[in-house]
Amino acid sequence: MTQPATAPVLFDRRLLALRQRRAAGAPETFLLERVAEDLGDRLAAVNRSFTAAADVWTPGAGLKPLLTDPMAQLVHLAAPETADETLPLAPHSLDLALSALAFQFVNDLPGVLAQIRRALRPDGLLLAAMIGGDTLTELRQSFAAAEAECEGGVSPRVAPFADLRDIGGLLQRAGFALPVTDVDRVVVRYASAFGLMHDLRRMGAANSLVERRRTPLRRATLLRMAEIYSERFADADGRIRATFDIIWISGWAPHESQQKPLKPGSATASLEAAVKRTPRE
Repeated sequence: MTQPATAPVLFDRRLLALRQRRAAGAPETFLLERVAEDLGDRLAAVNRSFTAAADVWTPGAGLKPLLTDPMAQLVHLAAPETADETLPLAPHSLDLALSALAFQFVNDLPGVLAQIRRALRPDGLLLAAMIGGDTLTELRQSFAAAEAECEGGVSPRVAPFADLRDIGGLLQRAGFALPVTDVDRVVVRYASAFGLMHDLRRMGAANSLVERRRTPLRRATLLRMAEIYSERFADADGRIRATFDIIWISGWAPHESQQKPLKPGSATASLEAAVKRTPRE
């Protein structure tokens, strides 16, 4: 009998949880504040009331204090500190699942999405935002060039991020109806690469890859990285750019009331007839 495939363990969940706890005492970062505000706006545009909701692994205090729409129940689920990413959610127990800036650190995202889908009642909604796409491409390139030059090799410094198209496919694979994905690109400017790295630490988002280099980062490599960053990704005023791609995802648990695509061959007019009726210039 074929055994089910096991998702690779990319992230050290214990280290990630430790860093997020350390960052919890700091003021909310601009990125989480922006995402929480946008999430509130998107949720307000949904013409539905929700009585049972879960906030899945949003770092810090979670979404409850940042959302203006009061819900009867909003349970904040803390991120796991082990490789076990099982959600403590009963089947059909939720109307709404939310998450902000957490899914990019999930080892088995297809599995987590499938768990959320099972926990949603028919016509329940998943609304989440995660980091993806070309996020931190400038930092990734600068570190790779500096390490190749100073140490003769490259180690993983910036986590791999999911592509927008891949996320849409995962929603369909998990069984969500009416899946929608879009991306919000945010370009932030800093005085130097060190300011960016300080913000990443405040977010608890420093390198937590399992395959990270365990020896301390050499000062010469760090300084060279900052130089390369400034050489390649600075504006005319000397400030550097950092890209953050925020991928928004939404999907519904299937329900008979939802719109469904037409079956193949059910059209009442042919494309050929429509073309013949089109006036020529």
